[in-house]
Amino acid sequence: MSAEKRLEELGIELPAAATPIGNYVTTVHTGNLIFTSGHGPGRGEGPLYKGQVGTDLTIEEGYASARQVGLCLLATLKNALGDLDRVKRVVKVVGFVNSAPSFTEQPSVVNGVSDLLVEVFGDNGKHARSAVGMVQLPAASPSKSSWSSKSNSN
Repeated sequence: MSAEKRLEELGIELPAAATPIGNYVTTVHTGNLIFTSGHGPGRGEGPLYKGQVGTDLTIEEGYASARQVGLCLLATLKNALGDLDRVKRVVKVVGFVNSAPSFTEQPSVVNGVSDLLVEVFGDNGKHARSAVGMVQLPAASPSKSSWSSKSNSN
């Protein structure tokens, strides 16, 4: 099933694609790979959640925030490629979690992005991954992610 049809079937409406807030671009396409810059869980009006997972937020809230990050990344990819069906494979996800010093469940939070990618792309959404705890993230965001994907070069 196509990624576009799968989003429709799941009732998922993507937010507006992110625009850079600094001296960078949101994607770099080289050959048949496309890399995304780090994204937060914004909807154009700032993050849905703010704070540290394990202090201010539960694992479930962190997961929801990470899922929203995934939706924002999908919107950026769709904007860059014109069609999510051009994504042939998700290769690598790097997830950062704003976490309390004693918090060790970063993988459970980053599952919010990973689960979304598998829902949308099926087996081609399965990927290598890093889930890293950070003492702070920009705008007090609980999570940020980026990823690289293989696309057809047309």
